[in-house]
Amino acid sequence: MAVAAARFGRQAKRPYWGFCIKMTAVAVMGLCFIFVWTMFTSPSNSVSTRIESFDNIEQPPGSRRSKSSGAQSERKVNGSVALGGHEVKSEEKEKKEEERVKKKLPEKVSKEKQLSKEDEDEEPEVVDGKEEGLDGEGNAEGEGDLIEGVDQEFEEKLEDDGGESEKRGKKIKGPVFDPKAHYHWKSCSTRSKHNYIPCIDIEVGSGRLQQYRHTERSCPRSPPMCLVPLPPDGYDPPVHWPESKEKILYKNVEHPKLAAFIKEHTWVMESGEYLTFPQNQSEIKGGVLHYLESIEEMVPDLEWGKNIRVVLDIGCTDSAFGASLLDKDVLTLSLGLKDDLVDLAQVSLERGFPTVVSPFGNRRLAFPSGVFDVIHCGGCTVPWHSNGGKHLLEMNRILRPGGYFILSSKHDSFEAEEAMNTLMVSICWNILAHKTDEISDVGVKIYKKPDSNDLYTMRRKKHWIPLCKANDNPDAAWYAPVETCLHTIPSGIEERGSEWPEEWPNRLERYPDWLKDKDKLIADTKHWKDIVDKSYLIGLGIDWSSIRNVMDMKAIYGGFAAALLQQKVWVMNVVPVHAPDTLPFIFERGLVGTYHDWCESFGTYPRSYDLLHADHLFSRLKNRCKQPASIVVEMDRILRPGGWAIIRDKVEILDPLEGILKSLHWDIRMTYAQQKEGILCAQKTTWRP
Repeated sequence: MAVAAARFGRQAKRPYWGFCIKMTAVAVMGLCFIFVWTMFTSPSNSVSTRIESFDNIEQPPGSRRSKSSGAQSERKVNGSVALGGHEVKSEEKEKKEEERVKKKLPEKVSKEKQLSKEDEDEEPEVVDGKEEGLDGEGNAEGEGDLIEGVDQEFEEKLEDDGGESEKRGKKIKGPVFDPKAHYHWKSCSTRSKHNYIPCIDIEVGSGRLQQYRHTERSCPRSPPMCLVPLPPDGYDPPVHWPESKEKILYKNVEHPKLAAFIKEHTWVMESGEYLTFPQNQSEIKGGVLHYLESIEEMVPDLEWGKNIRVVLDIGCTDSAFGASLLDKDVLTLSLGLKDDLVDLAQVSLERGFPTVVSPFGNRRLAFPSGVFDVIHCGGCTVPWHSNGGKHLLEMNRILRPGGYFILSSKHDSFEAEEAMNTLMVSICWNILAHKTDEISDVGVKIYKKPDSNDLYTMRRKKHWIPLCKANDNPDAAWYAPVETCLHTIPSGIEERGSEWPEEWPNRLERYPDWLKDKDKLIADTKHWKDIVDKSYLIGLGIDWSSIRNVMDMKAIYGGFAAALLQQKVWVMNVVPVHAPDTLPFIFERGLVGTYHDWCESFGTYPRSYDLLHADHLFSRLKNRCKQPASIVVEMDRILRPGGWAIIRDKVEILDPLEGILKSLHWDIRMTYAQQKEGILCAQKTTWRP
C-alpha cells in the first residue's frame, strides 16, 4: 500500500497526470461538501419553524393556545411545585429572546402576529372573572361584566393622561411568579426584631441613630425578602372575640417599653399570662362611659350608631373610646401615630379593634376626602396649631361636610389656646360646646365643619386661609403633601359629600344619588353574599369563631365586607392605588378602609390579621411590582400564626403561588379550579427559618 502511494505521488509530479489528479480531487471534495450540506441543513420550511418559535415565546399564559378542561385545571392547581431564590431574571431573558426573534422575522409577519395576539389576549385593568360557590351554586350573573365595566372606565381615564402611562413602561409578558425559582428563607435581622414595620422603622444608617422611626413613610429600596421572627417566647393563638376586649396574652405583644408603661397606668394590668383591661377604665378619670355621656349631653345631635357610624380616633392610648362605641354600633378606626415606643397600636390590634399605623407628618393620610362622620382626639399630643395648621387642615380634608371634631385635653397654655381659636376661625369650624368636666378635669371642645361654602365667603381677610386650586384633587392621598388650603364643599346633588348619608344600617344598602352604575353595585353585593354564605362560611374548614381581624386586600365596593357583617369580625378594605377609586363609596356604606400600594409593606404590625382575602390581586400587580414574591412575604408578616388566606386568581398564578406558600411551610387546606379560574385556601403555621 505504501509503495502504491509513493508511485502515485511520483506520477502526480508529472505535468499532465498531476493536473488531472488535482482536478479529480477537487471534484471529489466538492461532492463531499454537497453531501454533508444536504444531510445537516434544515429543510426549506425553516422560516415557518421560526414563526412557530416566535408564537411560543409571544403567547402569554392562559391564552387560546393552551386550552384545558376544568378537570385539567383542577389537577394543575392541586399539583405540588418545587419552588423557593430571591430574585429571578428569567422574564428579562425571555423578553430579550423575543426581541431577537422578532428582528429575524419578516416585518409583515411579525406585525400581523403581534396584532392578532393582542386582540385575543389583552387583559382588562382588573381581572375578576365570573365566580361560583365551591358547590357550583350561587353564581353572580354578569359579575364579569360588572368588574370589567369598573375597570374600563379606569382604562379610559388612563388613556386621557397624554400617553404618560405608556412612557412609564410596557406591559410585562410572562408569568407573575417564575415556576423555576427556588426560595431560601431567612429571618429578618433588624433593630425592631419581632415588631418590624419596614416602611416605618429606621433600620439603616451610619453611626448611632437617635431616631427609631421615620417621621414620614419611607420604604426600603428593595422590598424585604426575609421573615419577621416570632416574639421571644413564641406566639400562641389569640384570645377569641369578645373575650379579647377584656384580656389578651401578654407574650404576644411583649415589649420592654410596654412593661414599664403598664406599671404607670391603671387601665391595663398584668395578671399571670394575660394583660387585662378592667371595664370602664381608661386614661380619663371617671371612666369612658362618663366621658361619652358628657359628650352626648353637650351635643344631643350626636346619635351614635344612627347618623354617626364611622369615626377616626387619633392616637392609640387605651382604645376605650372605640371599644365603648362598638356597643353603640359605631365603627371606630384607631390611627396609631408611631410617635412612641410603647406600641399601643399593637395592643389594640391584639384586642380586635380596627387599627391602622401611620406617621402623621407633612403628607396626607391614606384616606379619601370627606369620609369620617366624627374625628376624635382624646388627650393626643398632635400640635394642631403649629406648621401653619397643616395637621388640622388634613382633618378638614378627611372630615365629612357637617361632621364633628371632638378634642379633649388638660390645661392648654394661653398661647396655644389663642393660636387654636384663630386657626378654627380661619377654617370656619363652629364650636358647638366647650366644657371642663368636674370629675376628670378634662376640657372637651366639640367643633362642626361647615356643610356649605357660605361661611368661606364671609371670612375676614385677616384670618384668611386660601381655597385650594381647582386642579388639587382632595382624594389624592398616596404620598401627597398636605396643602395649606381649604377645599370647597360639594354643593350639587350629583357631587359626593353634598348630603349626609342615610342612618345606619340603612346606609349599607342605600345608594346615594352621586353614585353611578348602581346596578353593578347591587350585583357585586349579591355576588359576594352568595360566595360567603355558600362557600367561605361552610366550605373551607375555617373556624370563624377564631376570626376577628380581616383584610380584603383588593376591595372594590366593599361587598365582601358587607357579606361578613353578621359575623363577629371587622374588615379593613384596601383599595390598591392603581385600581379604580371606589374607597369613598366603601366609607359611604358605613365601612372602613385605606389606600395602599402592594409593592410596599402595609402600615401595620406583624401578626395583625386573622384572615387575608385576595381576589385577583396578583394578576394585576406583575406590571407594577419588580418582585411579586415580596407580596407573599408581606402576607406572611401581617398574618398571625394559625391565620388563613383565601386567594382567588387565575390557575397559572395559583399553581406557583401554592409552591411559594409550601416553601413558607404554610398548610394548603384546599384548592379548587374551574377552567382557568381557581381558589386557594391556606393556613399559616408557626414555622420560622
